[in-house]
Amino acid sequence: MSGPDGVHPTALVDPKAALHPTARVGAFSIVGPEVTLGADVAVGHHCVLEGRVEIADRSKVGHGSVLGGRPQDLKYREGTPSGVRIGADTDIREYVMIHRATRPDGWTQIGAGCLLMGMSHVAHDCRIGAGAIIINYAGITGHCEIGEHATIGGLSGLAPFTRVGAYAYVGGHSKLTADVPPYMLVDGHPAVAYGINVIGLRRAGMTPVDRRVLQDAYRLLYRSGLTPRRAVERIRAELPASPPLTRLLDFIAGARRGICGGGRWADRFAGDDEQAIARPESERV
Repeated sequence: MSGPDGVHPTALVDPKAALHPTARVGAFSIVGPEVTLGADVAVGHHCVLEGRVEIADRSKVGHGSVLGGRPQDLKYREGTPSGVRIGADTDIREYVMIHRATRPDGWTQIGAGCLLMGMSHVAHDCRIGAGAIIINYAGITGHCEIGEHATIGGLSGLAPFTRVGAYAYVGGHSKLTADVPPYMLVDGHPAVAYGINVIGLRRAGMTPVDRRVLQDAYRLLYRSGLTPRRAVERIRAELPASPPLTRLLDFIAGARRGICGGGRWADRFAGDDEQAIARPESERV
């Protein structure tokens, strides 16, 4: 494609880059030869897009952001063909850093409709689901998976290979060393579960019946004193099947690193007076 009129005269855009005619590139930004910008993509000032970077329609890249840089991984080999993919309608704010994957033909992926706030970092080989929100200064280390519509609080840190389930909410300053099941509200250092993300699920349109089933599952999983394996058995036996519940159980079954523990004061968030059970930082399923 030929360069669009929206490229600032001071921007350096490689002739081999594929820019839609409606894409815009700000002052002093650098766009490499393997970059593809979709319709109405807006790249701010002083940005660097290097390596394989594909940005889908209507996404925005804030001033000073770096997309597609070399992974901060000692195993990475220079010249490995890998890249970064950004879904449509995603908003990447100022000074965000997203590194390309380490594996040949691998991709660090950001889903559609995400919001990555200023100074946040997404490392190599991560997968961020559609509609996820990464708040300022959060650090998503290599190979992490964030489910759709999950929120990662500001200044939070995730250990490599950590998974955060869909619609989970991670409070600010949290330290994640184990997987966070879908729909959970977690916080702390290390992060522990305090309840179901009821507000987020209500905003997402989940029915009261499904929300109640998830709350019952939370109580069995985190406040019954049972091991996770035994809690899952009781959840399957006692609670009515539903797509959200199935998703929760499937996630737990795939938690090779264990799931986060439960908070000692979880009863403050659960809405009753049942005594909460303190659990270890990480529990095997």
